[in-house]
Amino acid sequence: MSADGEPVKIEHGDGVCRMTLNRPERGNALAPEMVAAIDAGLSAALAAGARLLVLCGAGRNFCTGFDLTGLEALTDAILLERFVRVELLLQRIHTAPMTTLAIATGRTYGAGADLFVACDRRLATITARFAFPGSRFGLVLGTERLARRIGESSARTVLLDGRDVLAEEAASLGLATTVVADDAVEKEIATALRAATRLDPQTVKMLHRATRQGDGDTALADLVRSASQPGLRERIMTYRDGVRPA
Repeated sequence: MSADGEPVKIEHGDGVCRMTLNRPERGNALAPEMVAAIDAGLSAALAAGARLLVLCGAGRNFCTGFDLTGLEALTDAILLERFVRVELLLQRIHTAPMTTLAIATGRTYGAGADLFVACDRRLATITARFAFPGSRFGLVLGTERLARRIGESSARTVLLDGRDVLAEEAASLGLATTVVADDAVEKEIATALRAATRLDPQTVKMLHRATRQGDGDTALADLVRSASQPGLRERIMTYRDGVRPA
């Protein structure tokens, strides 16, 4: 964790809640305390009447995925619970009655890519690269949202190929809404805030409800079915040991 000890840095001001994933030494991988901090931060942002939620990462990477620290000591049941908590957080962000904006820098992998996909506005900097490796250990997480973003055929191709998707391709697929230079990020946030505050909060809430109605129960059921297959930890360990040399 960073020197200040906060898994997520949260700043409020002028209608914006900015959350910075704050474990750069771990690639901002989603540890349980980070998931809990994002969830609590979202509740606080809603209570404060924030109109725009911004998610970004400290250091080089936005989020390198699910945190695999201490994997050997975890059971399949604990892993399932942790994945369910991630999915429930993704659903909260996806259906939040405010505009959400994610800024992808560097590696945006796995659950980190799913976090990116869950947001309305999705900025990719030139360095951003995306991958969804969960299928390599039999996990179905965020697949429905990805298919809604980029289409069923493109989603199948991205998931089955398992390769990195670079920023420009991500934009062409609709995975990212735009590609920006690092020095243009703040301007994009200001543009997003103007759009988010153009309408009154109740209208925004109703529009979001009408346009974001996804079958969250189906997504959760798909995740649980995939994660409940025996040997989840071993499959993840095999994947982890295979990618470590790279």
